[in-house]
Amino acid sequence: MTIDKETVDKIAHLARLELAEDEKQEMIKDMSGILDFMAKLNEVNTTGVEPLIYMTNDANILREDVVRQEITTEEGLLNAPKSDGSHFLVAKVIG
Repeated sequence: MTIDKETVDKIAHLARLELAEDEKQEMIKDMSGILDFMAKLNEVNTTGVEPLIYMTNDANILREDVVRQEITTEEGLLNAPKSDGSHFLVAKVIG
């Protein structure tokens, strides 16, 4: 596949981009380089290579949750536009 001005115009339209003429020329060069690289990757012999699904064999390496009070309820409500002293008050959004 070759990248030409019409192809760049179509992709720019689909992406809702406005490109100047010099930007279009740069985009043609960049997109052609990407396609050339993909063609080189297609030349690589991957016979017998297992697909990589995960970067490691480790599963669910998570830290333990530690419950701690970083700020008090009063401190958390200091910047609230409206509160009742223990909860944020917000406008009703469901009728």
